[in-house]
Amino acid sequence: MNWSIDFAPLIPEPWLWTAAVVAVVLCVLLLLRRSRGAALRALALAAVIAALANPTLRQEDRERLANIALVVMDESTSQSIDKRPEQTAAIRAELEKKLGAIPDLEVKYVTAARPSETGSRGTNLFGDLNVALGDIPPDRVAGVILVTDGQVHDVPKKAEALGFNAPVHTLLTGRPDEFDRRIEIVKAPKYGLVGQTRDIEIRAIETGRNSKSAELVTLKVRRDGKPDELLSVEIGRSITIPMDFPHAGTNILEAELETAPGELTPVNNKAVIAAEGVRENLRVLLVSGEPHAGERTWRNLLKSDASVDLVHFTILRPPEKQDGTPINQLSLIAFPTRELFSEKIRDFDLIIFDRYEHRGILQLSYYDNIARYVENNGGALLIAAGDDYAGSTTLYRTPLAPVLPAKPTGRVFEEPFKATITADGARHPVTRGLPGAGVDGKPPTWGRWFRQAEVKSDRGTTIMSGAQESPLLLLEKRGKGRVALLTSDHAWLWARGFEGGGPHSDLLRRLSHWLMKEPDLEEERLIASAQGLKITIERHSMGETVAPVRLTAADGTVSQVILEAAGPGIWRGTADVKLPGLYKAATDGPEGPLTAVVHAGTEDPREMSDVTASEKALQPLASQTGGGVFWTGSAATAVDGSAVDVPRISMLATAKVFSGSGWMALKDREAYLTRGVKIFPLFTGLLALAALLALLTVAWWREGR
Repeated sequence: MNWSIDFAPLIPEPWLWTAAVVAVVLCVLLLLRRSRGAALRALALAAVIAALANPTLRQEDRERLANIALVVMDESTSQSIDKRPEQTAAIRAELEKKLGAIPDLEVKYVTAARPSETGSRGTNLFGDLNVALGDIPPDRVAGVILVTDGQVHDVPKKAEALGFNAPVHTLLTGRPDEFDRRIEIVKAPKYGLVGQTRDIEIRAIETGRNSKSAELVTLKVRRDGKPDELLSVEIGRSITIPMDFPHAGTNILEAELETAPGELTPVNNKAVIAAEGVRENLRVLLVSGEPHAGERTWRNLLKSDASVDLVHFTILRPPEKQDGTPINQLSLIAFPTRELFSEKIRDFDLIIFDRYEHRGILQLSYYDNIARYVENNGGALLIAAGDDYAGSTTLYRTPLAPVLPAKPTGRVFEEPFKATITADGARHPVTRGLPGAGVDGKPPTWGRWFRQAEVKSDRGTTIMSGAQESPLLLLEKRGKGRVALLTSDHAWLWARGFEGGGPHSDLLRRLSHWLMKEPDLEEERLIASAQGLKITIERHSMGETVAPVRLTAADGTVSQVILEAAGPGIWRGTADVKLPGLYKAATDGPEGPLTAVVHAGTEDPREMSDVTASEKALQPLASQTGGGVFWTGSAATAVDGSAVDVPRISMLATAKVFSGSGWMALKDREAYLTRGVKIFPLFTGLLALAALLALLTVAWWREGR
């Protein structure tokens, strides 16, 4: 039960106050004049004012409400290192025991700062706290206890921003003597031109202790296919490292700091810079022989690609033709054979011969230059042939023969046929998944071709077959370069839509880009991707089986991932990892080791920028609310994480300071819920009228004597 006196004036409140002031003035004047009966008159006026004020006695039936304490558990990435998970679990167990012993206290545990793909970066405990406070009355909040390492990025500057009046305490995980080293990427490129270098600026940083001035540490730098480089770097000083771009696609540079004795974690000692290598311009030389219906197919395809610089020559008139035409009228532009095939041949990324025959236009030494361009300089050669490849003027009868993957038999098939993808072609990225190729033994849906030169394949890979299952499209990696041979000149029928056409654009574009070593079209490839803490590894290969993949975590632990067939030439496997950070996948391929790098978990550089426990961020807020910041770790904590020191907890009602050495308190809000109300009038009715008349009568009687 709770008793109180309320007032419900019978007249407007301003009038009541005016009447009270007038009554006081009159009483003062009567007392100053020492009038007879002045005291009785004052009592009578007071009774009148009291009657107008209408006082009532209020009785409330109240139910006490429990105080609410919120415990915010930091589950950010930095809380997963060292022994902090065990320490956090031990702190929660202690809090459950101590808070559970306090009567009329309801405890709510809030999981905060858990990494997610859509969440904000950094440790944002107060954002999750505000969500939890949404359905809690502010006058019931007894206090907040944060269990964290102190690296919080959304601490309010003023306590008023919290929305409640109660202490905020912090129980720190970790230890005061921690220290950690990390690599900070100051500047890094996102792309670079193939064959050039760009600078990377990185810095070694140490936190948690005062490092020695000019202290040197060892930095290991790894590049694609190169031995490790060891550099001595000074703590806190930026250094510049050149990054090479030897090939198109992803180029990787890995920098790793040596791990110091007693360092908190090696996870952030490693940085991987992945930048795309792009070609400034792909230079293609297209030489067309005798004009034919599909002569412009290659030209149109290459001209439609803005990244290709095309040089195209067409041989309209063979030299042996004698019709009296003056020499100066044989061509608009002289064919610069010496300049193209001797002086500047290395400037081209791809050379295409389209139905070209050897008729003396090019000297034999130029064919020899092209062969060396492929084998020694990593060039690319495509022979788009037809019946010309089977005749006496075939390019196979030139010094190009050593780099050509198939020998002509001299026979030409003049019959309708459908291009068919071979077993190797189903696994090869040039022809894998071509639209209309047919699946489950069904024939292709694309249109027919009608002419093909028969060849005998000595080497290379046949990815498409044609008439009488003769090789139609052959690919070969020759020396440092690549060669492709297409034994039919009827690809243009697909471009014209004959019998529904076919995927000529996809096929020819993939073919040209494979020749120019685009990484996405490599036969042997390792790809790693991550969604949260689940890593997916994809392996492309021409083999029947593939080896398991070695997955190296950021802390150096190695696990194996078994891959399963997911389609022709594709294998996949997944791995669930526990620790966020950079993971390196590696396996052995037919042409050497294959590697891929992926970041698991939410990539949050801000979160891992400083992982040493600290009270600096939360101490100002604790001081404003009367709370405290307490270290729970000790030397024993570093061993198993279970030895924690949680201060004594009590309840205080009217204090301004809620913490001290070895103790902390929550605020007793004394909140209640009113179940019922009874009101008793104090100065109304006949009793009040009788009292008022009695006082007036006594005052009149006293004044009359």
